[in-house]
Amino acid sequence: MRVSLPRAFVEMPLAHRGLHDVAEGRIENAMASFHAAIAAGYGIELDIQLSADGQAMSFHDDTLDRLTDEVGPVRARTAHELGEIRLKGSNDTVPTFREVLDAVAGRVPLLVEIKDQDGAFGPGVGPLEQAVALDLRDYAGDCAVMSFNPYSVQVMQTLLPGVPRGITTEGFEPLPEGVTQEAGRALRKIDAYDRVGASFISHDRTDLDRPRVAELKAAGARVLCWTVRSPQEEAEARKIAENITFEGYLPNKAG
Repeated sequence: MRVSLPRAFVEMPLAHRGLHDVAEGRIENAMASFHAAIAAGYGIELDIQLSADGQAMSFHDDTLDRLTDEVGPVRARTAHELGEIRLKGSNDTVPTFREVLDAVAGRVPLLVEIKDQDGAFGPGVGPLEQAVALDLRDYAGDCAVMSFNPYSVQVMQTLLPGVPRGITTEGFEPLPEGVTQEAGRALRKIDAYDRVGASFISHDRTDLDRPRVAELKAAGARVLCWTVRSPQEEAEARKIAENITFEGYLPNKAG
């Protein structure tokens, strides 16, 4: 079953990892950035990783190294331990997805990227998707899920068939380390779109002229894009994309 993307996802620009600004002490995927996005009237795009005890956590990287003074994999720490780790340059710690949902409470749309847990966009997925589905089970606000890994989106189709699903996409040139040429061809062609019941893609703004994007759009797919960093980039992206994920400036909220 394909679930339509709510209109809020094409009407309200989406703050990339929240409305973060290091100079203001607002770090990506942290509560201060989410509160800032809500206050400014923007939707939120955020990333989800898995904790050691199977909780969905709001964090982008596989490791803690870039954003904290700790090192090592996110999934080696429990949710409690991650909640005690301060993010560099802020008073925030790593929040659970459940905490984010409680804070947002349906006030703005949430575009949730489930980070690849397989390591090569393969079938080694499941626990993170289950944690996300558990948290979203009773959430009443506008929310959509997506992943670069089509297997992840397929699992979400089974777990939460009523929640809109999409695929995060790009040109995959060059291929990420560990991804086979065969898998790369399938990813470039976005050939899992119908199989996973997707209703949208979120595509790299620098690759929006790819013929497959036009083909999907003509067939009814909603086309979002990432990541726009200026009004000039936005104007160019909107020639094809219906909405943007942005950072580093404040777009017109009317889209």
